[in-house]
Amino acid sequence: MKKMILALWAVALMFTARGDEGMWIPSLIGKNYDEMVRLGLKLSKEDLYSLNQASLKDAIVQFGGGCTGEIISSQGLLITNHHCGYSYIAGLSSVEKNYLDNGFWAKKMEEELPAPGLSVIFLQRIVDVTEEVSAYVGNAKGEAYNKKFEEIKKQIETRASKKGKFVASVKEYFNGNQILLLTYKRYTDVRLVGTPPKSLGKFGGDTDNWMWPRHTADFSMFRVYADSNNQPATFSAFNKPYHPKKFLPVSIAGEKEGDFAMIYGYPGRTNRYEVAAGLRIALSEVNPSIVNIREKRLSIMRKFMDANKVVYLNYTGTYASIANYWKYFIGQTEQLKRLHVVDKKEQQETAFTQWAKTEKPEYANLIADYNKAYSHYAPYAKHATYYSEAFRAPTLTKIALMLEPLTKALERGQSSADSLEKYIAPLKVSYRSLLKGYDQPLDQELFSAMTNLYYSNVPADQLPIIFQEVIFKKYGHNTDKAFIEYAAHVFKNTFLLDSNKFNAFMNKPTLKQINNDPAIGYAFSIMRNWEQNYASKIESFNEQKKEYAKQYVKGLMEWKPNQLFYPDANSTMRISYGQVLGYTPKDGMHYNYFTTIDGMMDKYKPGDREFDVPQDLIDIYRKRDFGRYADKKGTIRTCFITNNDITGGNSGSPVMNANGELIGLAFDGNWEAMSGDIAFDKKYKRTICVDSRYVLFLIEKLGKARNLIDEMEIRN
Repeated sequence: MKKMILALWAVALMFTARGDEGMWIPSLIGKNYDEMVRLGLKLSKEDLYSLNQASLKDAIVQFGGGCTGEIISSQGLLITNHHCGYSYIAGLSSVEKNYLDNGFWAKKMEEELPAPGLSVIFLQRIVDVTEEVSAYVGNAKGEAYNKKFEEIKKQIETRASKKGKFVASVKEYFNGNQILLLTYKRYTDVRLVGTPPKSLGKFGGDTDNWMWPRHTADFSMFRVYADSNNQPATFSAFNKPYHPKKFLPVSIAGEKEGDFAMIYGYPGRTNRYEVAAGLRIALSEVNPSIVNIREKRLSIMRKFMDANKVVYLNYTGTYASIANYWKYFIGQTEQLKRLHVVDKKEQQETAFTQWAKTEKPEYANLIADYNKAYSHYAPYAKHATYYSEAFRAPTLTKIALMLEPLTKALERGQSSADSLEKYIAPLKVSYRSLLKGYDQPLDQELFSAMTNLYYSNVPADQLPIIFQEVIFKKYGHNTDKAFIEYAAHVFKNTFLLDSNKFNAFMNKPTLKQINNDPAIGYAFSIMRNWEQNYASKIESFNEQKKEYAKQYVKGLMEWKPNQLFYPDANSTMRISYGQVLGYTPKDGMHYNYFTTIDGMMDKYKPGDREFDVPQDLIDIYRKRDFGRYADKKGTIRTCFITNNDITGGNSGSPVMNANGELIGLAFDGNWEAMSGDIAFDKKYKRTICVDSRYVLFLIEKLGKARNLIDEMEIRN
């Protein structure tokens, strides 16, 4: 009995939030403020988040919908990661003006380049609407709950948007136990100001990705523009630089081990309250499948990108995105196993169930029910992964699938131009977008490979008839050869890749043309097999999982009423705090908390894809021309690490010192803690940051953009 009590106590301690663990809601940061002060914070609560005065939240933006950026001057100058600006920089580049590979620095505002499609949002306020939502949905469950939730969500967002003045978003926290309304202002005139060359911005490439030590200059610079009233406006030559309520001063004083570090940003998704059953499926089915698919996609893309510079520029943003999370899932799987996270989750679930049986019987069967739901989902987990990651990967497949709503309308007998226009208009826009920079040979090889992977890995009894009744019947059972020949037939005979034929079809769409097209036939066969036989099973599981997850978090809070809980990340603004801190990855090895330009030059390999360095930087390095950005030993510190809690979406987040000054930009996590989205590990979890002094050094010495240095408030 004594051993059991000690075991349960160990589990309770394991899941207690610590100072450096958690991504906290800014408006509720008061609960953590004393701990932040103890660690060294010198700002007030109002300095962190305020509705009545300028606060740090007003300097932070969500950048491009998937990263974070921060304003660093009174003229709307914005800094984020190089990999966050990567696709926009590539989109502005050409073979003749290759800003991605060669870098770009605007020496005056007139030289700044509008970035099509790029926008940023500034958080205005956070309001708790839990009671309003709960009153509307009542006791509804499953699909009925989802329907009512979407209704009240739309009502609240419409009301809060004030006829389009704001962007309003209702978000669930603590797995649906708390509902918050967030309102934003969106600015769409955002222009490229500066970027180091790719050799520095992605120094280390895939080899160093998710690794420490690191020497990557992962930053790029943009500027937000507004109308004459400082309000959002579409691009215009008459727009003016945005004047922020707050901008961050940049510190070059340097950080030392143990210093307070705070990160603001928009972390994407964590799943810290996942149960052991879910992790088992991730480890055995989902993660290995994603890695397998993405490895193949990357190898095909590399082949065509290496052979053609235009293809490289058109696909490099997509390639970087796929590669990033290809390696992520390798690392996550490895670290979840190494840290025995499944075992620890099971211990917690056992302890929770034992507590519930005596104290809260309504939760006594929750884990058993949760496990049963996962057991029903397990046979379809691999199919779901290959459907989304492999089948839907080729551009041709995406185009074909877009035609489904129009096809259904035609099947219902709709034929007039007016009745079909609501389907046709968005189709034309999406079609142009998908074919921008399109390379047919690359897509054809991808189509063949992804079809092969789908067939080879989805359970045979879940496959659609097109494989046996069409592909193998015509091209034989040598699968590699069959899929290559089938892909060639599809690409040769579809009208979807001929813009003239496609536009003619859009002017007068017919079912006959749809039914005779091999690309549409292929896509619809797999899609309809999925939707008719498996989608409902996945939807049912997701509804069950959502309800069980909500109950589980609620139960955990009742089990430990004195514990300070934090919600999973959900792409909304959060604060995390901790310290600048090295770590010991394994016995006999210790990692220092910073790296230097000397270490970067040790890695330098002339002409290498990942470890090359511009000659101009080599010349500066040899002269030791580091200016005021050198540390006390006369070198440049490139990167440093903290024990802050971050995840994807925090890329580009400001790393601030105790005074709220920018000391670096967060850009990565470390290999030893790749399990962090599932389980925070205090011993290993680190955030990798590019040092602000390295950033300023490159702007001034390599980019010779003294105008940008003069624009910032730089503090010693």
